Amino acid sequence: MVTHVRAEEQGDERGALLAFVEEQRGGIRRALLGLTEEQAASRPSASELSLGGLLKHVAEVEQGWVARAKGEQPAVKRDESNWHECFVLTEGETVASQLAYWEKVAAETEAFLRSVPSLDDTFALPNDPWFPPEGRVSMRWLALHLIRETARHAGHADIIRESLDGKTAFELVATEQGTSWS
Repeated sequence: MVTHVRAEEQGDERGALLAFVEEQRGGIRRALLGLTEEQAASRPSASELSLGGLLKHVAEVEQGWVARAKGEQPAVKRDESNWHECFVLTEGETVASQLAYWEKVAAETEAFLRSVPSLDDTFALPNDPWFPPEGRVSMRWLALHLIRETARHAGHADIIRESLDGKTAFELVATEQGTSWS
């Protein structure tokens, strides 16, 4: 999992943006290393957040924004009737299935952002009360938004994981790589 983003090739803005998205995805994936489904579903703080729920949320959000940029509807429509399912794994959903889904979403995100003619191309924001009426954003905005959204939740994931068993990202990476940070 990416823990450091290398400098982009000269002029590869898309590659740089995508590398930073991937770095932040890695933070969430790392937080899930070695956990049971029960641990991933637990909420060790006053918050309703769990690691499994964060995983589901970031995959769903990423897919939804890319779908909107393509002029399509998100795969999952959220409204007041099902909003509560956004941050929890429901019947039949597992960490493994959500990781596999997110991997597919990530590949679609990369293919899409690499295929658009220009990062300056725009798409319409949803007609929701929290967006400006008839608002539009660029593909660059989309990439930056995905970085921000994923990074915010990667920070949450770090705190939740450390609350579960005291493990930090450095320890989790070291364990995965068979190295020691001491």
